[in-house]
Amino acid sequence: MNQKELNELRRRLAPGKCAIRRLYGCFVSSGGEIISVFQAPLGLLSEFENEKYLSLLKKTLSGALGKSLRPLTFSTRQVVDSPEHRRLSALRQCQLEDAGLREEFFRAAIASLSLGDTPYLILLAHDAYDVPYRGKDDEDQADASDQVFSYILCAVCPVKESKPELAYAPDDKAFHTKAIAQVLAPPVVGFLFPAFDDRAANLYGALYYTKGEEDVQQGFVDEFFRTGPLLSPAQQRENFQEALTSCLNETCSYDLVQGVCEQFRERIAQHKESRDPEPLDFSIHDVGNMLRQCGASEAQTAAFEETCTQRFGPDAALHPGNLLNSSRFQVEGPQMKITMDPESSSLVQARIIHGRKYLLLPVTDEVTVNGIPIAFPAEDEKPPF
Repeated sequence: MNQKELNELRRRLAPGKCAIRRLYGCFVSSGGEIISVFQAPLGLLSEFENEKYLSLLKKTLSGALGKSLRPLTFSTRQVVDSPEHRRLSALRQCQLEDAGLREEFFRAAIASLSLGDTPYLILLAHDAYDVPYRGKDDEDQADASDQVFSYILCAVCPVKESKPELAYAPDDKAFHTKAIAQVLAPPVVGFLFPAFDDRAANLYGALYYTKGEEDVQQGFVDEFFRTGPLLSPAQQRENFQEALTSCLNETCSYDLVQGVCEQFRERIAQHKESRDPEPLDFSIHDVGNMLRQCGASEAQTAAFEETCTQRFGPDAALHPGNLLNSSRFQVEGPQMKITMDPESSSLVQARIIHGRKYLLLPVTDEVTVNGIPIAFPAEDEKPPF
């Protein structure tokens, strides 16, 4: 899925626009016991409730692709015959109306989720989107639809207790303690099935949402998708850094790392200028080529690609923002931290002078220390070394 397709679905999740007939919910205690199971006809809810429920579902389609939103891909074997794909397909086909399938889904979700001591609501909805035809001018023609995108959305929302407050009671004309209420919080995980690729259903794909980048609820992923470990952005960054340092060893120089960062930044800028709606991803071989161009040997590049294949998988699509922060260039040491404009990073030199390590950064403009402008000594007044 790309950003345009994602936005197209998000716009549907508003009162009067979607074709969701019923919402199905399962309220679960902090101990994993089912408190209640309910269904709510969307058309009979108040305007406030309607908007709130839809906003929770819409949240599972929010965030950046590759970060909060992770595309998941089923193998051909899974699509042909696997319990996880069969379960999701059956729920979609019956439009969530089969009570037995819903109960099976809820119980499987409860067994796989780990939300600590927090009660939560599992929310399910089915929508049928009459996809409008889009002409060469990129304009939708609602009366020329040629297909219906049938999909299910799931949102797992923590339930939190509101704080006691003083509220005005009109009958007594005074303020009294407001009763503590259990309030739905935004979802922590959720998914869309199937994926909406090329503005049509892709049964080989799904879109998985996580509120926090670190807690991916791997048990939930394994139960319903079985697409392998879902690495958080922090884990991806750590794996990438370890692969670099272990394969380059002493040759992992400032110039090499700066060169890789510069190539990342250039590729991201080019992608942005192209206005390509597809998210920018690197293959392992793409990053290997960058290393090669920055001076890594063939043996080092091959070792790096092999290590990344083991850590990410052979066909991994690597989101550049999860590997390096290209918008910032930071040099750190035990006694210092220097942050600079990435465009100026090539000016820095890593040198050893008289046996000591130095970072040399030429400056032409005013320099301040804690906001105070400083003067530099004359060259013959205080030799630098």
